[in-house]
Amino acid sequence: MGQGRRKDFGEFTAKLEKHIEKLPDYAQRAQEKLQRYIPPSEQGSTPRPAPPSRPRPQMPQMPAMPKISQQLTSMAAGQIPVVADAKAKWARWNEPAAKLERRKRRASRALTFWILITFLCGLFAVVAGTGLLKNGEADVLQAIAGGAFAVIFGTFGVKSGLRLRTLNRTVLPAAPAAPPPLPPARSVAREPMERLAESEASLAELLRQLSQPTSLGTMPVSEIAVADARTTAAEAAQALRGLAGRIQAIERGRDAAPERERGALDAAIKQLRDQLDDGLDGYGGLVAAAGHTVAASSDGMTSSKESLSDATDKLAGLAMALRELS
Repeated sequence: MGQGRRKDFGEFTAKLEKHIEKLPDYAQRAQEKLQRYIPPSEQGSTPRPAPPSRPRPQMPQMPAMPKISQQLTSMAAGQIPVVADAKAKWARWNEPAAKLERRKRRASRALTFWILITFLCGLFAVVAGTGLLKNGEADVLQAIAGGAFAVIFGTFGVKSGLRLRTLNRTVLPAAPAAPPPLPPARSVAREPMERLAESEASLAELLRQLSQPTSLGTMPVSEIAVADARTTAAEAAQALRGLAGRIQAIERGRDAAPERERGALDAAIKQLRDQLDDGLDGYGGLVAAAGHTVAASSDGMTSSKESLSDATDKLAGLAMALRELS
């Protein structure tokens, strides 16, 4: 037994030494396969030939791949196609319309299930009551049990039907409109449009506060005044964006025009930029008036409240002039 074990162990040792001698060949093959996936421009150095067989061979060093490591490090999570697809699917899954459709499907399936169970229980109650199960002998207890289960499951079916009806009548709120894109960074209209976006956000918050009653239960200003200010601000913002679009169109024409024609176009762009700044000043006046009105809503001051209407009228006239220009 001892000799057999030593013999088996000797055979295992011989096989192991044979595989150890082939390790350089295995490493060389792996290195050649790896080189197939590395572009020639990204290979830091040519691979060295495999060292000769030794009792204790050393693994050859892999060629340096700095560019590949830099690419993997600099790759953002949102730029990976798999991650981007997962994010897009998750966003579609969480959309209100998708959630509503899933709730409708669940309610429809539940309604179908309860209707089927109710029908089977009612059929069982009829069969048991007529005696078809026991050769003409009616089983009152089974008929009563079947009828009771039919009523219970029918109740669940009615609730599912009402729920499905409510879901079918549900109207989803309109998705918020995406903010309009800003002009290019090199355009002279970029900075004014950034100021306009900030002013719009401030005015929306101020008008929201003016639409809520104060602690005394009274409205700071009338709803008509708030609605007029909101409508006038929207019209003025649209006119200002139209003027900014006109500036961008002239800038594109200037870039394509001959050198001798660019001076006149630059003068036209400067004039429109001045008009755009004046429009933004008028819009800022409405924002300031709304801020004064919010500040005065707690102490009952009327002068600041009347300034909102005055600023609205001024901005309405300015918006009309800007629409004529754009």
